[in-house]
Amino acid sequence: MMNWLGYGSEEQPKEGDEAAKARAMLAKDADNDDFKDALEDEEVDSSKTFEVTKEELGIIRSELATEFPNDYNYLSDAYILSVASKPYSKDPNVRRPLEYSMEKLTNVMTWRAQEGAPEMENLIKLANGPADSPEALESPEKLTKAKALGVALNYSGFYFHGLTKDGRPVLWVRTNRMPWYPDVDAQCNALIALADAGIKYMPEGVTDFICISDSSYPPPPNPTFLIKMLKALVKGYPDRLYVLWSAPVSSVIQFVMNLLLPLMPGRLASKVVLTDLEGVRNKLKGILMNGEEDIPTFFGGSCDHDKFYPEESYAENRGKGNLKFDYFGMVERLEKAKKEFELGKKN
Repeated sequence: MMNWLGYGSEEQPKEGDEAAKARAMLAKDADNDDFKDALEDEEVDSSKTFEVTKEELGIIRSELATEFPNDYNYLSDAYILSVASKPYSKDPNVRRPLEYSMEKLTNVMTWRAQEGAPEMENLIKLANGPADSPEALESPEKLTKAKALGVALNYSGFYFHGLTKDGRPVLWVRTNRMPWYPDVDAQCNALIALADAGIKYMPEGVTDFICISDSSYPPPPNPTFLIKMLKALVKGYPDRLYVLWSAPVSSVIQFVMNLLLPLMPGRLASKVVLTDLEGVRNKLKGILMNGEEDIPTFFGGSCDHDKFYPEESYAENRGKGNLKFDYFGMVERLEKAKKEFELGKKN
């Protein structure tokens, strides 16, 4: 008999120390409010929308600018409208009150401020510069954080590359490159920096990205990282993930999802798809901007991501610091893809 993850009743993977620790830690957080969706109400139909006027959008923008003057442009009009136009949980036949939408958006922006999200790109620039620069000498603690962020990015375990046919940026995950014993804070900061770059260069009207994971040879589950990553996705990036495809299906990935799915809001859990290599290739052929041409070599295609994002041992320092990951090249390619997509829509 097969369970919902595909295990036979006598095929459950054996738990090692890390796996048992992960299960215990995640079970402890099962009812934690930190895992509740920051934007959505599970009980309403999120596909139903109502009109939001330009004046109302202006009110929201003005209040966000007052409260978060250094970060309010992070939220696009399209994203704000996607939040403000939803049905109200107390009466699904009417739109959410403006104050309710503002509270939801403020929660996201507060999380960003607490996690230092607006400063991540500056930290990357600091990691790419000399250790004796005025900014580095002025704040040794900031330099240490920047260097740790550089180390996390240098694994090239995740990066944005290319768009889908409908303009969604694609976040690629290479689990075989991920560290067995990660610096959890630095790894999560790296994900924040990358997610913000992907969001910043979304074509007009696009509000979410897709994630495709090459899940060959993943490291053992790290409970602290798993918990922090999920909290970040739920609290800091609600409704930013359109779908996550993971292939191939290994016992480690199945085990991790078995731990995480019960903690996820239902709408987020429904976006996670485990498949085999043939299944992901067929899916990629249909969704990537250039179809089969864009399927990467690690999924049996011809597109060589490694010329842009090689393993750390094959990468060179980008500047005078410890950064080897081509973050700024990634940003340039995202910006170019955005402009080409928007130009194509006009034509």
